[in-house]
Amino acid sequence: MRKIILFIASSLDGYIARKSGDIDWLFTDQDYGYTEFYAQVDTVIMGNKTYQQVLSFGEYPYQDKEVFIFSRTQSGTTDNNAKFVNSDWLNFIKTLRQSHGRDIWLVGGAQLIHFFLQEGFIDELILSIHPIILGSGIPLIVNDPSLEINLDLKKVKTFDTGLVQMLYSFN
Repeated sequence: MRKIILFIASSLDGYIARKSGDIDWLFTDQDYGYTEFYAQVDTVIMGNKTYQQVLSFGEYPYQDKEVFIFSRTQSGTTDNNAKFVNSDWLNFIKTLRQSHGRDIWLVGGAQLIHFFLQEGFIDELILSIHPIILGSGIPLIVNDPSLEINLDLKKVKTFDTGLVQMLYSFN
C-alpha cells in the first residue's frame, strides 16, 4: 500500500499560512529536504483553496506529478492536468492507496488535512517548524476536541536558521 505523507511547514504557533493564505514568511534560503522528499512522491493531493494559492505563485510546480484537487464544487480536469475529486473521497483515497506508484504527498490545506486525520489516512508527517510567531492565520490542525491521535517521533533535524524538522509516523 502506498504511503500518504503530510510534508508541511508551520510557524512556531502552529499556522501554515496567514489568514490571507500568504506564505511569505517561509524560509526559502535552503532546500530543507524538499528535493529528496519530492523525488519520492509521484502523486500530489491538495484542497482547492491550496491549489488556487499555488497558481498565484507563478510557474506551476507539479507538472511532473499526478495531481488531485479535492473540492466539493469543482469538477473535471484543470489546465495543469490536475483532476478534481468532488465526491466519494473515502473510496477514492482507498483506491489510490492500493494503486501502483510511489508515495503520495498531502500538500494541504487545513480542512483537507483535518479530513485525512479523521479518517486515519496519513502515514507520516514531516513537519518543518519555522522560528516565527504569526499570532494568527490558518492553523495546521483544525480545532476539533474529538481528534486525538498519538504519533511516534522517528527523526529530528535542526538547521542553523532555527528551523526544526520532525518526522512522525502515525500509530
